[in-house]
Amino acid sequence: MKKTAYVASLVLTTGALLATAACTGGAPGAGSGGVQQDAGAQQEIRYMIGQPEDPADLELIKSDLKTFESKNPGITVKLDVIPSENVRTVLQTQLRSGQGPDVFGYDTGPGFAGALAKAGLVYDLTNAYRERNWPVYDFAKKRVTFDGKIVGVPSQIEEVGVFYNKTLFAKFGIAQPKNLTELTAAAEKLKQNNVVPFAVSDKEGWQGGHLLSMSLSSAVGSKGMDDLLNGRTSWNSPPVVDSLAVWKDWNDKGLLTPSPAAVSYDNANALFYSGKAAMNPTGSWLALDIERNAKFEVGFIPFPAKDGAGIFSGGLGSGTFVSASTTKAEASVKFLDYLISPEHGRWAAEKLQDIPAYPIDTAGMKASPLFKQVLDDSAKIADGSGDFGYNIDVLTTDVFNNAMWKGIQGILSDQAEPAQVAAQLQSAYEKSAK
Repeated sequence: MKKTAYVASLVLTTGALLATAACTGGAPGAGSGGVQQDAGAQQEIRYMIGQPEDPADLELIKSDLKTFESKNPGITVKLDVIPSENVRTVLQTQLRSGQGPDVFGYDTGPGFAGALAKAGLVYDLTNAYRERNWPVYDFAKKRVTFDGKIVGVPSQIEEVGVFYNKTLFAKFGIAQPKNLTELTAAAEKLKQNNVVPFAVSDKEGWQGGHLLSMSLSSAVGSKGMDDLLNGRTSWNSPPVVDSLAVWKDWNDKGLLTPSPAAVSYDNANALFYSGKAAMNPTGSWLALDIERNAKFEVGFIPFPAKDGAGIFSGGLGSGTFVSASTTKAEASVKFLDYLISPEHGRWAAEKLQDIPAYPIDTAGMKASPLFKQVLDDSAKIADGSGDFGYNIDVLTTDVFNNAMWKGIQGILSDQAEPAQVAAQLQSAYEKSAK
């Protein structure tokens, strides 16, 4: 689940969005009826996105909206941008008051889109899928289906792993780590040479979920993650404790950015771009920003397991949704139809390095070696030919996620122990299941 400041732009981006100003009118409805619709020949829909990290991306988005408008005379799109850290609070407040955007991006899974669906705040798109035959991968469609209703269009496929500075590794004679012991040894050698081994941030809180997702997925594999997420294995178990302990041990040894719980995501990325930090454990969505900002060759590997290379934490990022209170449902669905077209998917892959949750033709597409790797790896998620772990917070509830985020912040600020946090995770899981 992409949680950067660059959120929910177009069909392929990753995060959530919303904003202020202009209301859609009406009270929150049931989704496909109950709200009087605007029958005017000219309609303006409000499309809300989080602030892109790079201003160049915003210009690309604006240009793409003009393309949509040219293909759909009578519909204009008002783009609103909001700081990503405010998305969740502002979006929920606006939707509940009937003041929300017509179309918005938000994270998928029970704790995010699922909560909005339960509250009746998102439009039921089940008929639109059937009528328009949207070619979304089945696994991705399930992430936006709640109580039998499909309520969103999934955005990009993504992986969570470790980016590393190949130039620094070569300078200090470090080979690509093939297991957890080699990764730890590489980090210790980098520290000895006055390089920050890992650019880890957790000020915003959500990053901790990614840290646990990658270390735990490689420790227990996809089946082990399935067992945890479906209650067959307790979160208060040795593999979870050990996966949390990896980050505590590295923090205690000074292998992470100092005081990571006080470091923002943007600042950690900047540390990696500058070459002052050698590794950046985060998601594949950062590939484009790395290409633009890093002046060195970058590799991307799964978080290693104790006895092997490990597996990427993979899956679906965010989705694009329509407000249940929109008075412009038809225009909004036409906008989604454009965003999910194969032509648009290829455009976003080429321009934004995002990987759609539906098939696109990549023949002849220009791509950097780093993005080509991500593209090939992500294709294996879609066709089921690879073994991938999971990004936990898009598959768990709000209660669980809050326990996870706060617990890992506690570990990284020396205020909590791994065993304590694991017990809190199991308690939160049990509470969510009631």
